[in-house]
Amino acid sequence: MLKVAMSLAMTRFTRCDKMVNLLRIKVRLPEGHWSGDVSRLRPEAILRIEETMPLSKGRGTAKLSSSIDLAAELLSHTGIDDLRHLGVNRYEVDIAPKGGGYIKPITETGVIPQSPFEVRDGWVDWTIECVSQKGFELVQKLKQSDIPYRVVSTRSTNSRMLTSRQRTIFDSAMNEGYWETPRRITLTKLAELLGVSKSTLSVQLHKIEGVVLNSYADKIRRNSP
Repeated sequence: MLKVAMSLAMTRFTRCDKMVNLLRIKVRLPEGHWSGDVSRLRPEAILRIEETMPLSKGRGTAKLSSSIDLAAELLSHTGIDDLRHLGVNRYEVDIAPKGGGYIKPITETGVIPQSPFEVRDGWVDWTIECVSQKGFELVQKLKQSDIPYRVVSTRSTNSRMLTSRQRTIFDSAMNEGYWETPRRITLTKLAELLGVSKSTLSVQLHKIEGVVLNSYADKIRRNSP
């Protein structure tokens, strides 16, 4: 999670009292924003912002890694005051005034995107956990500011991933070794065990796999090369 140390002079962010919605949204960063500009300059690059500390007037610091060497592009951007190498394609930067912290709709809404997050070709991929009203407010402010955005997904953090029937199938498949390599039970045998047709079970397993993969997609991306 994002660790932000705020002073009274810094932009004030607040977490919502009841975190019930998980909003994943991609937003086009404006011209002049350091990470937006650098990623547009090198669209093949993937910037992974590991940690950021926003200050007032668009200043701040950030730690990031990249899929390619971006030291020259970062140093030449007017929004970057200083750059420190942390390893291979890893950097810490000091962001100049108006160099690009969180965009105005984020600061005005008062939500904090989860970190780490990625920036590609000018688009930042944020996941925000908050009440639905805050998510709605953010989208409205993006619209009012004419900032391009795409809502990727929304889901309730309190909602169940699987139905009771799907949970039964999931447990049976796990216990019988259906997803092991090599499989300890075939689709036909598992269908017989559960008392359903092979075609019905195949559809249910496909739905279960989709739910699980979608739920952990962001974590897989963050923790994979």
